[in-house]
Amino acid sequence: MRGPDALDWDGYCARWSAAHGGYDPRTAPSLVRGWLRLGHTLGAALLRAGVGSPNTVTSFGLLFSLGVPPVAALAPLGALWAAILILLAAFADTIDGVLAVIADRATRLGQVYDSAADRLSEAAWLVAFALLGAPVWLTVAAGGTMWLHEYVRARATVAGLPDIGTVTIAERPTRILIAIFGLLATLLDTRAAAVTMVMALLVALIGLGQLLRAVVKALR
Repeated sequence: MRGPDALDWDGYCARWSAAHGGYDPRTAPSLVRGWLRLGHTLGAALLRAGVGSPNTVTSFGLLFSLGVPPVAALAPLGALWAAILILLAAFADTIDGVLAVIADRATRLGQVYDSAADRLSEAAWLVAFALLGAPVWLTVAAGGTMWLHEYVRARATVAGLPDIGTVTIAERPTRILIAIFGLLATLLDTRAAAVTMVMALLVALIGLGQLLRAVVKALR
């Protein structure tokens, strides 16, 4: 059952750490820490309001993301509304994890569903950038590198790496911000779609390098 401190930030961090290989979110980089804290605040409010199903929130987030490509293709402000959809999806993606922790609703099946929903969401965002003018090969390269980042972490975890291993520059909050600001930039210049994919690819490569270094060090 949920303890009396489960809605408290420190109590949440303790539970989150126990579920993620001992990594304390309070020591994470400011961007990741701030995003998690915002998600905790929103998730705690929803739990107090009686909303406690993480999978329901995950589903809403996926639906928001699947709406991004068709909305982004609309003129003249489609990219703006697509960015708003990504922001809503990002909130849902954070809140579902918060609910799973503080409401004691985390399940192995839910973890698989959440991970699959994340990858499908990111695929939808990439399709939007391709529709807005980014070269398909560049979009595929950026997406493939981002997904390789997650795949390496998942396989390393199976091999014995603590669940997080290390927090890299290419974590999901960074990818979300790149997508949102990239879409907004296309309102000013259509070339921004390609530039955004170049930035996404570079960040993903750096993050993959950081992760590989941590994996080699931990599993050698």
